[in-house]
Amino acid sequence: MASRAEEKERRRQERLAGERAAAGAAQRRRRLQMGGLAAVAVAVVVGVVIAVAGGSGSSHSSSGPNPSSGGALLASTASEATGQPVDGVQCQTSEQVIFHIHAHLAVFVNGAAKIIPYGIGIPPPRQVEQTQAGPFVLSGACFYWLHSHTEDGIIHIESPIQRVYTLGNYFDLWGQPLGPTQVGPASGPVSAFVNGQPYTRDPRSIPLTAHAVVQLDVGTPKPAPAPFTFAGGL
Repeated sequence: MASRAEEKERRRQERLAGERAAAGAAQRRRRLQMGGLAAVAVAVVVGVVIAVAGGSGSSHSSSGPNPSSGGALLASTASEATGQPVDGVQCQTSEQVIFHIHAHLAVFVNGAAKIIPYGIGIPPPRQVEQTQAGPFVLSGACFYWLHSHTEDGIIHIESPIQRVYTLGNYFDLWGQPLGPTQVGPASGPVSAFVNGQPYTRDPRSIPLTAHAVVQLDVGTPKPAPAPFTFAGGL
């Protein structure tokens, strides 16, 4: 009979597998929305190369600022929090799922979409699995209650208490500035949208509620709010 610790680990692995599948599906949809048929062609080529190489995924450890699988990062995780509490948000050795919801963040700078890096809120050394949908962070030194496993903008809110977390909390964990005229290293007038509606307050105060779709446009032109559909399991 499996011990309690073994059973807990089994359930954790099952949950991670479900999140990987859901995040991969969401990321593929986002790539289709943003890249059209060209993104599909790239995905097919990548899939063939991976298959020829002998598998659909692999894992490696990462301790430095994470690279991107393509496109332009808004900012790396070089300035991220490394384990100390931030805004009352703690970093624990295992994920807390008493309060477990997801939100999505998209950022456009002068009309160009920027990639939100994987691993925000999961300090290194990270165990990263390479999948056909992109990198997926399996683990790290600890897990903040707000974190990202993937680079598709999905924010995981996994907390031992139910409270309202904000986009400002997330950027503080990332170590990046956020305000009416600043989003990470990008400066200029910021237009914020939540679930397709204009948000006129300081973007730091945007609440990360269940399935909130947040878009920040910096500078001009300012793209219209883009829809985002969460995959099953998220």
